Amino acid sequence: MGKTRMDTLTVDLETFYSKEYSLSKKDMTTQRYVDDPRFEVIGVAVKKNNEETCWFSGTRDEIRDFLNQYSWSNSFLIAHNALFDATILSWRFGIHPKLIIDTLSMARAVHGVDAGGSLKALAERYELGVKGTEVIDAIGKRRRDFDEESLARYGEYCRNDVDLTYALFRKLAPKFDKTEIQLIDMTIRMHTKPQFMLDRNLLEAHLVDVREEKVRLLKECGLDKENLMSNPKLAQVLTSFNVSPPMKISARTGKETYAFAKGDEEFKALLEHEDTRVQAVIAARLGVKSTLEEKRTEKFIDIHEAGGALPVPLKYYGAITGRWSAIDGINLQNLPRKSRLKKAIIPPIGYSIVGADLSNIELRVGLAFAGQMDKLKMLGDGMDLYKDFASKAFNVPYDEVDDDARFVGKTASLSLIYGTGAKKLRAQCKMLSGKDLGEEFSQRIVDLYRAEYLDVKAAWYDAGKALDAIISHERAEIGRGPLQLKVRGSYGIQLPSGLFMTYPELKTVEDESGRKQYVYKSRKGAVHIHPAKCFQNIIQALAKCVMGEAMVRVHKKCHIALTIHDALYVCVPTDIAEEVRRFIITELRRPPAWLPDIPLDAEGGIGDNLSFKMEKLLV
Repeated sequence: MGKTRMDTLTVDLETFYSKEYSLSKKDMTTQRYVDDPRFEVIGVAVKKNNEETCWFSGTRDEIRDFLNQYSWSNSFLIAHNALFDATILSWRFGIHPKLIIDTLSMARAVHGVDAGGSLKALAERYELGVKGTEVIDAIGKRRRDFDEESLARYGEYCRNDVDLTYALFRKLAPKFDKTEIQLIDMTIRMHTKPQFMLDRNLLEAHLVDVREEKVRLLKECGLDKENLMSNPKLAQVLTSFNVSPPMKISARTGKETYAFAKGDEEFKALLEHEDTRVQAVIAARLGVKSTLEEKRTEKFIDIHEAGGALPVPLKYYGAITGRWSAIDGINLQNLPRKSRLKKAIIPPIGYSIVGADLSNIELRVGLAFAGQMDKLKMLGDGMDLYKDFASKAFNVPYDEVDDDARFVGKTASLSLIYGTGAKKLRAQCKMLSGKDLGEEFSQRIVDLYRAEYLDVKAAWYDAGKALDAIISHERAEIGRGPLQLKVRGSYGIQLPSGLFMTYPELKTVEDESGRKQYVYKSRKGAVHIHPAKCFQNIIQALAKCVMGEAMVRVHKKCHIALTIHDALYVCVPTDIAEEVRRFIITELRRPPAWLPDIPLDAEGGIGDNLSFKMEKLLV
């Protein structure tokens, strides 16, 4: 028998919203909006394949009956911002399509994460038609508030949105391979079919502890309002927590000073520091009432009250490298390693959480792309490159490298591959270990690395050629190892997925000393980039491609519940957890067809919450 033909069902749902109850509100997540008792579906438009789009409005039961006439289990759902529509279909109507396709996600991947992604903007870009404005008139109106004429106009508006979405899909689809489409589907299902549960008792106890710890900490540090505003005092406290105070060049004096202003990004980033003590101090300085840990805990408690399961909202292609990023304020991507919140994320009864991650994937891909095959072979043969570098840096035999020296070797290997200089390396080691390498020794390490890794150093200049080719709209080919990537003018650098990594409106400018600098446009303003940073972007994009292909293979056997950088997690019955762990590690170790000889490795673990440790699989 032949395969059953899959239909496409392009969908748009119109729901009640008001000034107080809207997704545009700062703290209104998709989960809170759909779970809210004020939620109401006013109507829905559906386009089956290329047929005429149908609009329907009615009671909840009538809309359910209308939707159930379609064979969802044998259909591909297409929607613009499918996280919203697919969540409603799943949570409110129990509908789970065969595949979920999101044109918003596709557009971000094609046009860049900062490009206009609204249906209106994309319809204009592709000259598909004009998006209506009737939704503006619907604010505050429930279905019963529409008369026959206004409801008909709203229906035409919704039908037009569906037609525009379907036309947009037809434009974008040829740019995507099967793997990327499946990754979009997988990402949205992490939200529509959540697998994690939450431990309410642990969350409430943690919230009390975090609040009490914040008060105790500020009192213990002597940080009253006056001291909080003292830069030297604040710097002293941060240093006691092994955090190097962020610095900048003062525009007024031209000298180095503390970057402690509200607009200093590196300073604000400390609000998300792994150490909750740092969060508390920075929050107090900035006048923020709650620390990130408090807010997260409160959100988790709210989610538990709504139903217990933890939806995972992620943005497919959330960064220029194609990696995922967090949305809806529930950022599981940067949960501190030691946060008790990880212990509060648990599987259903009778299930275990299985996780695995790719071991130093960026290092491996970076060496392969740079053509540093001698070091890559050492990795493949089981040698610890961190110890190898540390033995040379500290001039001790490989077998006599202690943990402190290996830490320096690891920090150096993972940062110097991307062109980090001596000053930054010194600051990183001091921040992470509390030990100061000193200026001279830090410079010696940098010089040693660049002498040991000549191909990596040369690859930075190749990345610079890619930037020049993008600016001049020319073609080029980069990659000094077994993998070469094509640069296609303004499109950018083509990845193995077929998608392009690009830098919008990239151009060169001269700094005060007359040196050439590269700058591209982002939603936050101009972003400076240099060849080594471009090399880093390429490597992170390739690492995501490796991870994405492995995730698709794993997902066929067990649905992925969460991905964090180079790790993935699933919930499976406890009696098959070990079998699944071995299966996932095997798949993560499988090299991609476009880089068949790269030696990959992975670690995995099993736990009754998300805080377990990853370990190597002994074979």
